[in-house]
This record gives sequence, structure tokens and C-alpha cells, in this order.
Amino acid sequence: MADKTGTMLYLDGVSVSFDGFKAINKLSIIVHPAEMLAIIGPNGAGKTTMMDIITGKTRPDDGEVLFDGRTDLTKLDEAAIANLGIGRKFQKPTVFESQTVWDNLVMALRKPRGVFSALFYSMSADDEARITEILDTVRLLNRKDDFAANLSHGQKQWLEIGMLLAQDPKLLLVDEPVAGMTDSETVETAKLLKEIAKTRSVVVVEHDMSFVRDLGSRVTCLAEGSVLAEGTLDQVSANPVVIERYLGR
Repeated sequence: MADKTGTMLYLDGVSVSFDGFKAINKLSIIVHPAEMLAIIGPNGAGKTTMMDIITGKTRPDDGEVLFDGRTDLTKLDEAAIANLGIGRKFQKPTVFESQTVWDNLVMALRKPRGVFSALFYSMSADDEARITEILDTVRLLNRKDDFAANLSHGQKQWLEIGMLLAQDPKLLLVDEPVAGMTDSETVETAKLLKEIAKTRSVVVVEHDMSFVRDLGSRVTCLAEGSVLAEGTLDQVSANPVVIERYLGR
């Protein structure tokens, strides 16, 4: 496996079994700083389990899982991993529907977490500028005073990505972001994630191949818990094993 230094995410020989079933089988993946990686593969390929291992929800049986070239994620719990700067977005958006778009982001900002500090917290000019910048990135500046409940499904997904950005993560894990989106929202989401990946590492798990093509990133195809193929989407799509075990279905 390659050198660990200078990597944002480093998985080497990772395996985990549930009731004798190997969900992840000697999985090795590297993500560099400010790089996007798209992960594709059939259902049951181990994509969600991989995310669970990175975020501390599942402990691997063996293998190395390093963050930022040095921190062993297998020794930390979910809260500690989130605080390191790893943000995860699940498939279904969870936003505070009864709050405005702006207030959703205020609540998500990295700030003092204690009851008193939260109670007496007042927005600095820097915070306001930061939220405005995030709203611009996630295409919601013109909706900042609207209640989150009134956003479309796609816009709620963008708001949730914005809430993750407010926590200033170094690594963003995004699970099927465009499921249920309109075509135009899907195209916009690819642009949005590409912008984010200029300054942070982004791992996108996705089934929608035209969206993966729009991302234009390196692609890893998983099957049965390990890497089947890696490369550009064209290289991976042309791989006979990938065609047989995933795309041909």
C-alpha cells in the first residue's frame, strides 16, 4: 500500500464480519487532501459499512483506518471522530424544518458547545460572513429567510450539506446525495460538490452513473466488500469484471 503521509483517508486491509458474513473484505482505499472520490457498486457491496467504519459506528476486525495521515480512527468513538473534522451526510436529509435556512446554519456552526456559552452566544461578523459564504456555495442565499420545511427535497439536501460545511470538516462523506432530485438539481449538486472538493476531501457513494460522470472524479467500484476496479468512470465502466458483476445487471 502507498505512503500514508499526505493522505486524508487511508484504509488498508480492512475487514469486518457480521455473523460470519464478511461485509468488508481486505478493503484498501486512499483519499488525498482536496480530492473527490466517487464510490460505486451493487447493493451489499459494503459501501455503507465502509462509511460506518470511517465514522466509528462500526469497529473493523482488522486493518488500518487512518485520518489525516496519522490519527487511528479505530481507537475513537463517533463523537471524537466528528470533532476531528469528518462530516457524514446520510441519504435522507435531516434539517430543522420549523427553523429558517439561516438559523439551521447558525445551529450547525462550530462554536462553544456548553449550555451557557450557547445561551449567550452572539454572532460575530466572521460568523455571518461564513454563513453567507456557505449559503452561496449551496445555492440557498435567496432562500435564507424561508423555513426549511418550504424547500424542495433537493434544496433540503443542499441545506444539510451546508450544515456539514458549517462544522468546517476536512473530510465529507456523502451518501447518495441526488436520490429523489430533479435533473437540474442533480446537475447543480455535481457542481456544488466539485466546488467543495477544491478545499476539502469528499467521498461520494452513488448509484446514478450520469451524476458520477458529472463529478469527473476518480471512481472506485466495490463488490463483496473489496475494491473491484479503480480509475476514471470510463476505465471502470469498461472493466469486464465490473460489467459482469455490477453494470450488466
